[in-house]
Amino acid sequence: MSNQVIENILSRRSVRSYKDTQISDKALKLILKSGEYAPSGMGKQSPVIVAVQNKDTLTKLAKMNAEIMGSDSNPYYDAPTVIIVLADKNARTHVQDGTCALENMMLAAHSLGLSTCWINREYEMFNTDEGKALLKEWNLSDDLVGIGALSLGYSKGEIKEAKPRKENYSIIIK
Repeated sequence: MSNQVIENILSRRSVRSYKDTQISDKALKLILKSGEYAPSGMGKQSPVIVAVQNKDTLTKLAKMNAEIMGSDSNPYYDAPTVIIVLADKNARTHVQDGTCALENMMLAAHSLGLSTCWINREYEMFNTDEGKALLKEWNLSDDLVGIGALSLGYSKGEIKEAKPRKENYSIIIK
């Protein structure tokens, strides 16, 4: 049986090395729309998705994230686009809502021939004074908390095969 959606899910991999080439506006808009159509608790759409392509802002985000990680490397792997997902902390399902948006966008990007990697520490980043100042600069509510981010671009290298899945990953009870 051939199914494009399932093939896309099974073949997507995290990529940690990107070309300098920026993605097209058309591709970015499709990826963002895919995030917007992710399921959310009671349809409340608690996430806010911020796509960053500005080099100065990308540098600032990388520095903030690296400090939390205790590193001086770029946690976004020098991707030309970073997508930050925030969500309203007052929504009971804000973490789940933001997570669904991130997954939808990873799959959409892969289907368009682009690569992503899920990045963490955005919760901590946007809990700092610097993070709160960014929210204000972007005219966003201070009720938003970081859920995660995606590095996004064209893979610089070959995409590796998936590791074998662990035994008993799925269990069927009838």
